Amino acid sequence: MNPPPNSPPDRRPGGRTARIRAQVLDAVRAELGELGYEGLTMEAVAARAGVHRTTVYRRWQDVGGLLADVLDAAGEDDWAPPDTGSLRGDLTALNGEIHDSLVVRPSIPQALMAASFRSARAADAQQRLWEDRYQRCEAIVERAVERGELPPDTAARPLLIAATAPLYHQLVLLRTASDPHLAAQGRRGRRLCGQVRVG
Repeated sequence: MNPPPNSPPDRRPGGRTARIRAQVLDAVRAELGELGYEGLTMEAVAARAGVHRTTVYRRWQDVGGLLADVLDAAGEDDWAPPDTGSLRGDLTALNGEIHDSLVVRPSIPQALMAASFRSARAADAQQRLWEDRYQRCEAIVERAVERGELPPDTAARPLLIAATAPLYHQLVLLRTASDPHLAAQGRRGRRLCGQVRVG
């Protein structure tokens, strides 16, 4: 039985199913990086993955399903936010990782963000991924509170958004040239939101 149109494929399948999924998702990333959303087709993904197109249609239904599963797969990893021993170091290191992912060519994260504006299923999956990443990054603020760098009632989400937003604004919206100093925007985020509190 096929999953409902707006639900992601079953997670963590095993055996041959896992291999096919990995091949197909790798193919989606490659096609998306080379051609963008407009050039992404089920047939091209199937051909690149070496999988029969009926298998791709049966499991993912359409391009939106492929994009959603790529995004959902990203949330299945074991990534954890940097732990440098200080709030400033953690935010700067986090921004360094974001910077690198956005300036590499092709930038799959940028391509997926762009595609999420064209596909409702991808948009839902992108939202799930953002939520997952922000929840994991709350550890940065929790550690800072434990070290006495931030007040106990600091709201994690506004601080994290303020610390990372300049990168997305510069590199995704304004499409400015890569600047390694942008990672230091995390320090400004601390100054801007160091006193953000719950309530």
